[in-house]
Amino acid sequence: MKQLIRKFIPKAVINQYHKTLAVLANIIYGRPSEKMIVIGVTGTNGKSSTVVLIAKILESAGHKVGAASTVYFKVAEKEWLNDKKMTMLGRMALQKLLKQMVLAGCRYAIIETSSQGIEQFRHLGVHYDVAVFTNLTPEHIEAHGGFDNYKKAKLKLFKHLEKLPAKILLSKKIRKTIIVNGDDKSAKEFLDFEADSKLVFGIENNLAIRQFNNLTAKEIVYSSDGITFEVNNVEFNLKLFGRFNIYNALAAIAVAQSQDIDWEVCRHALEKISGVPGRMEFIDEDQPFKVLVDYAYEPESLKQVFAAIKCHGLVGEGKKIIHLLGGCGGGRDKARQPIMGELSAKNADIAIVANEDPYDDDPQEIIEAVAAGAVKAGKIAGQNLFKVIDRTEAIAKAFTLAQEGDLVLLTGKGAEQVIAVANGHKIPWDERVKTREVLNKMGWGK
Repeated sequence: MKQLIRKFIPKAVINQYHKTLAVLANIIYGRPSEKMIVIGVTGTNGKSSTVVLIAKILESAGHKVGAASTVYFKVAEKEWLNDKKMTMLGRMALQKLLKQMVLAGCRYAIIETSSQGIEQFRHLGVHYDVAVFTNLTPEHIEAHGGFDNYKKAKLKLFKHLEKLPAKILLSKKIRKTIIVNGDDKSAKEFLDFEADSKLVFGIENNLAIRQFNNLTAKEIVYSSDGITFEVNNVEFNLKLFGRFNIYNALAAIAVAQSQDIDWEVCRHALEKISGVPGRMEFIDEDQPFKVLVDYAYEPESLKQVFAAIKCHGLVGEGKKIIHLLGGCGGGRDKARQPIMGELSAKNADIAIVANEDPYDDDPQEIIEAVAAGAVKAGKIAGQNLFKVIDRTEAIAKAFTLAQEGDLVLLTGKGAEQVIAVANGHKIPWDERVKTREVLNKMGWGK
């Protein structure tokens, strides 16, 4: 129905509707974002994890925190997984959630702010104080009509921050702050806005922008237990995996510094985190092989997952990587489907292509497109490439093929709570829960 309406109503009219709704929602719920310090996190990858890390640091500093991300919602002590199949809530729902945070006494609200949410003006009724940019890689290109348009959508958050008046809380002016990944090619564009303070983070020998207050990770060590690095002569030992999580941690530390939070509080908070739901999450039911669940649903994030597996030595010599993946429908960058298959084929010993989130597209067509990329990279159907449309059966297939010491990697769903199918329907799903169920049925676990 929504697609039909868009065909007949001019875009300018739809935009005005979205803007009006954003303003009304803000008024109806009493302008809740005016009563908290609001942190917006945008970028292609790492947004959800960064939101979680920021929240943990702020809580460790003694603050009540609210958050909204692809992974979860949080209102002070109450947390629940995101079951809406959308990163940024609609205008009414978002303002309602912000109001709940205010009523719960939250000092901070952390909002994962997506490009599509920005394009639909969901950010307009939110008074941000801090804008965080994680990175930018080609994603949602078809939806935005090109990479430049995608970037422009992200930049609108920073323009919005620049235009907002100074916020006063408890008789104190809240500093407007921009925090940017200095290693990203687009960093300068995101820094080119007025703010009270600007912080840049990056990794030693990568950092391209040095005229700002830099937080640089040095002395990086990857191990089977996680990551160790040093920032400002403070050593962090995290139970997280992957180079990307160094960037996520740096972004969170930068936010903490902008809020005058002590370095030791940051270190203590981050070192307590054992993981982020559905992000490089191991499933252990005493099976003889490793099972790793990750959200990676597009090429860049999948590359990073395979890089993390390699640099942390998560697969022993002579052992296999069995990779279950899929492709997203609903007009979401069809061009990436064969690329995902090709990446899987080049990095995994066995690829299993299954249903993921077809929306109104034909699931089998998506599977064939992903599998075509794997074939192009040398995989052979029936030998080291399998197409299994039912995701539960695909998971079982992966476990059947796994031997002691192998790694089964399940990507595309993470901690998402539904599979999106035709006509707007959603099938309840949690990859981690389903994985445990399958392992238990096969005889492992309690």
